[in-house]
Amino acid sequence: MAKVIVDLSVSLDGFVAGAGDGPANPLGDGGEALFAWYFDGETPIRAYEEAAARGVPVPPFRLSAVSAEVFSQLVETGGAVVTGRRTYDIANAWGGNGPVPGLPVFVLTHEAPATVPAGESRYTFVTDGIESAIAQARSAAGDGYVSLMGAAAAQQCLRLGLLDEIQLHVVPVLLGSGVRLFDHLGPAPVPLRKLRAVDAPGVTHLRYAVGPLG
Repeated sequence: MAKVIVDLSVSLDGFVAGAGDGPANPLGDGGEALFAWYFDGETPIRAYEEAAARGVPVPPFRLSAVSAEVFSQLVETGGAVVTGRRTYDIANAWGGNGPVPGLPVFVLTHEAPATVPAGESRYTFVTDGIESAIAQARSAAGDGYVSLMGAAAAQQCLRLGLLDEIQLHVVPVLLGSGVRLFDHLGPAPVPLRKLRAVDAPGVTHLRYAVGPLG
Protein backbone atom coordinates (compact mmCIF):
# COMPACT_ATOMS: atom_id res chain seq x y z
CA MET A 1 0.00 0.00 0.00
CA ALA A 2 1.29 3.44 -0.93
CA LYS A 3 2.62 5.52 1.96
CA VAL A 4 1.19 8.98 2.64
CA ILE A 5 3.71 11.78 3.06
CA VAL A 6 3.54 15.52 3.59
CA ASP A 7 6.49 17.36 2.07
CA LEU A 8 6.53 21.13 2.57
CA SER A 9 8.85 24.08 3.04
CA VAL A 10 8.33 25.63 6.45
CA SER A 11 9.68 28.57 8.40
CA LEU A 12 11.53 27.98 11.65
CA ASP A 13 8.40 29.10 13.52
CA GLY A 14 6.22 26.60 11.68
CA PHE A 15 4.46 28.48 8.87
CA VAL A 16 4.03 27.18 5.30
CA ALA A 17 2.75 30.53 3.98
CA GLY A 18 2.81 34.09 5.22
CA ALA A 19 -0.14 36.10 6.40
CA GLY A 20 -2.69 37.22 3.81
CA ASP A 21 -2.22 34.33 1.40
CA GLY A 22 -4.74 33.92 -1.39
CA PRO A 23 -5.03 33.75 -5.19
CA ALA A 24 -3.63 37.28 -5.52
CA ASN A 25 -0.81 36.59 -3.04
CA PRO A 26 -0.23 32.82 -3.17
CA LEU A 27 2.72 32.65 -0.75
CA GLY A 28 1.42 35.26 1.68
CA ASP A 29 3.42 38.16 3.04
CA GLY A 30 7.09 37.17 3.12
CA GLY A 31 6.31 33.62 2.05
CA GLU A 32 8.65 33.75 -0.94
CA ALA A 33 11.51 33.27 1.53
CA LEU A 34 10.35 29.68 2.06
CA PHE A 35 11.16 28.80 -1.54
CA ALA A 36 14.42 30.64 -2.17
CA TRP A 37 16.31 27.33 -1.90
CA TYR A 38 14.59 26.13 -5.08
CA PHE A 39 16.54 28.75 -7.05
CA ASP A 40 19.84 29.30 -5.22
CA GLY A 41 21.98 26.66 -6.95
CA GLU A 42 22.95 25.28 -10.33
CA THR A 43 21.40 21.79 -10.31
CA PRO A 44 18.18 21.29 -12.31
CA ILE A 45 15.49 18.70 -11.55
CA ARG A 46 15.29 16.18 -14.37
CA ALA A 47 11.53 15.63 -14.20
CA TYR A 48 10.88 19.36 -14.53
CA GLU A 49 13.39 19.77 -17.35
CA GLU A 50 11.63 16.96 -19.23
CA ALA A 51 8.27 18.62 -18.60
CA ALA A 52 9.62 21.94 -19.88
CA ALA A 53 10.85 20.19 -23.02
CA ARG A 54 7.26 19.01 -23.59
CA GLY A 55 6.07 22.59 -23.38
CA VAL A 56 4.75 22.43 -19.81
CA PRO A 57 5.20 25.80 -18.05
CA VAL A 58 7.12 24.69 -14.95
CA PRO A 59 9.26 26.77 -12.58
CA PRO A 60 12.95 27.02 -13.58
CA PHE A 61 14.23 25.17 -10.51
CA ARG A 62 17.99 25.37 -9.91
CA LEU A 63 18.93 23.92 -6.51
CA SER A 64 22.12 23.22 -4.66
CA ALA A 65 23.41 19.73 -5.38
CA VAL A 66 22.47 18.57 -1.88
CA SER A 67 18.92 19.91 -2.07
CA ALA A 68 18.46 18.63 -5.62
CA GLU A 69 19.19 15.09 -4.47
CA VAL A 70 16.57 15.31 -1.71
CA PHE A 71 13.97 16.95 -3.95
CA SER A 72 14.56 14.61 -6.90
CA GLN A 73 14.06 11.56 -4.70
CA LEU A 74 10.63 12.78 -3.70
CA VAL A 75 9.61 13.66 -7.27
CA GLU A 76 10.80 10.32 -8.64
CA THR A 77 8.90 8.31 -6.01
CA GLY A 78 5.68 10.31 -6.24
CA GLY A 79 2.54 8.46 -7.26
CA ALA A 80 -0.40 10.78 -6.54
CA VAL A 81 -1.28 14.05 -4.82
CA VAL A 82 -4.05 14.91 -2.35
CA THR A 83 -4.82 18.57 -1.75
CA GLY A 84 -7.50 20.73 -0.21
CA ARG A 85 -9.70 22.94 -2.34
CA ARG A 86 -8.23 26.13 -0.86
CA THR A 87 -4.71 25.12 -1.90
CA TYR A 88 -6.00 24.09 -5.32
CA ASP A 89 -7.66 27.49 -5.80
CA ILE A 90 -4.68 29.51 -4.53
CA ALA A 91 -2.40 27.59 -6.91
CA ASN A 92 -4.89 28.10 -9.77
CA ALA A 93 -4.89 24.30 -10.21
CA TRP A 94 -1.17 24.52 -11.04
CA GLY A 95 -2.21 25.44 -14.55
CA GLY A 96 -3.65 21.96 -15.07
CA ASN A 97 -0.29 20.26 -14.52
CA GLY A 98 -0.38 19.50 -10.79
CA PRO A 99 2.45 20.17 -8.34
CA VAL A 100 4.37 17.44 -10.21
CA PRO A 101 3.41 17.35 -13.90
CA GLY A 102 1.53 14.21 -14.85
CA LEU A 103 0.67 12.92 -11.38
CA PRO A 104 -3.04 12.41 -10.64
CA VAL A 105 -4.41 14.97 -8.18
CA PHE A 106 -7.27 14.33 -5.76
CA VAL A 107 -8.93 17.51 -4.51
CA LEU A 108 -10.98 17.61 -1.31
CA THR A 109 -13.99 19.82 -1.91
CA HIS A 110 -17.68 20.26 -1.24
CA GLU A 111 -18.39 20.87 -4.92
CA ALA A 112 -16.36 20.32 -8.08
CA PRO A 113 -15.48 23.47 -10.06
CA ALA A 114 -17.26 24.16 -13.32
CA THR A 115 -14.02 24.06 -15.33
CA VAL A 116 -10.50 22.69 -14.87
CA PRO A 117 -7.43 24.01 -16.71
CA ALA A 118 -6.19 21.68 -19.43
CA GLY A 119 -2.83 20.07 -18.71
CA GLU A 120 -0.98 16.84 -18.04
CA SER A 121 -2.52 15.99 -14.66
CA ARG A 122 -5.86 14.25 -14.11
CA TYR A 123 -7.97 15.89 -11.40
CA THR A 124 -10.49 14.00 -9.28
CA PHE A 125 -12.74 16.06 -7.01
CA VAL A 126 -13.58 14.13 -3.84
CA THR A 127 -16.69 15.23 -1.98
CA ASP A 128 -16.96 12.41 0.58
CA GLY A 129 -13.99 13.21 2.83
CA ILE A 130 -10.27 12.77 3.37
CA GLU A 131 -10.43 9.02 3.96
CA SER A 132 -12.00 8.50 0.55
CA ALA A 133 -9.44 10.81 -1.07
CA ILE A 134 -6.54 8.92 0.50
CA ALA A 135 -7.98 5.54 -0.51
CA GLN A 136 -8.41 6.67 -4.11
CA ALA A 137 -4.95 8.24 -4.20
CA ARG A 138 -3.31 5.12 -2.78
CA SER A 139 -4.97 3.03 -5.46
CA ALA A 140 -3.72 5.40 -8.16
CA ALA A 141 -0.20 5.74 -6.71
CA GLY A 142 0.81 2.11 -6.98
CA ASP A 143 4.29 1.80 -5.47
CA GLY A 144 4.76 5.57 -5.23
CA TYR A 145 4.03 7.96 -2.42
CA VAL A 146 0.79 9.85 -1.91
CA SER A 147 1.92 13.43 -1.32
CA LEU A 148 -0.24 15.90 0.63
CA MET A 149 -0.36 19.54 -0.40
CA GLY A 150 -1.39 22.22 2.08
CA ALA A 151 -1.66 22.35 5.85
CA ALA A 152 -5.33 21.35 6.11
CA ALA A 153 -4.91 17.97 4.40
CA ALA A 154 -1.86 17.18 6.54
CA GLN A 155 -3.70 18.09 9.74
CA GLN A 156 -6.71 15.94 8.85
CA CYS A 157 -4.49 12.96 8.06
CA LEU A 158 -2.56 13.35 11.31
CA ARG A 159 -5.76 13.45 13.34
CA LEU A 160 -7.05 10.30 11.63
CA GLY A 161 -3.79 8.35 11.74
CA LEU A 162 -3.45 8.35 7.94
CA LEU A 163 -0.05 10.06 7.65
CA ASP A 164 3.04 7.85 7.38
CA GLU A 165 5.90 10.32 6.94
CA ILE A 166 6.67 14.02 7.31
CA GLN A 167 9.37 15.69 5.25
CA LEU A 168 10.11 19.31 6.14
CA HIS A 169 12.40 21.75 4.40
CA VAL A 170 13.13 24.13 7.26
CA VAL A 171 14.15 27.60 6.14
CA PRO A 172 15.96 29.90 8.61
CA VAL A 173 13.34 32.62 8.69
CA LEU A 174 10.67 33.65 11.19
CA LEU A 175 7.42 34.71 9.49
CA GLY A 176 5.59 35.48 12.73
CA SER A 177 2.14 34.73 11.31
CA GLY A 178 0.43 33.01 8.43
CA VAL A 179 -0.63 29.43 7.73
CA ARG A 180 0.70 27.19 10.47
CA LEU A 181 1.43 23.60 9.43
CA PHE A 182 0.97 21.78 12.72
CA ASP A 183 -2.24 23.19 14.12
CA HIS A 184 -5.58 21.69 15.19
CA LEU A 185 -4.04 18.26 15.83
CA GLY A 186 -6.02 17.33 18.92
CA PRO A 187 -4.89 16.84 22.52
CA ALA A 188 -2.71 13.74 22.13
CA PRO A 189 1.01 14.03 21.30
CA VAL A 190 2.08 12.66 17.90
CA PRO A 191 5.28 10.59 18.24
CA LEU A 192 7.83 10.78 15.42
CA ARG A 193 10.95 8.81 14.46
CA LYS A 194 13.76 10.66 12.67
CA LEU A 195 14.66 9.09 9.34
CA ARG A 196 17.02 11.71 7.96
CA ALA A 197 18.47 15.17 8.56
CA VAL A 198 20.34 16.86 5.70
CA ASP A 199 21.96 20.27 5.97
CA ALA A 200 22.01 22.24 2.72
CA PRO A 201 22.59 25.87 1.70
CA GLY A 202 19.68 27.95 2.97
CA VAL A 203 17.61 25.01 4.20
CA THR A 204 17.65 21.92 6.41
CA HIS A 205 15.83 18.84 5.12
CA LEU A 206 14.21 16.75 7.86
CA ARG A 207 12.29 13.51 7.41
CA TYR A 208 10.32 11.64 10.06
CA ALA A 209 8.17 8.53 10.26
CA VAL A 210 4.92 9.04 12.14
CA GLY A 211 4.54 6.58 14.99
CA PRO A 212 6.11 5.42 18.23
CA LEU A 213 9.79 4.74 18.57
CA GLY A 214 10.70 1.24 17.42
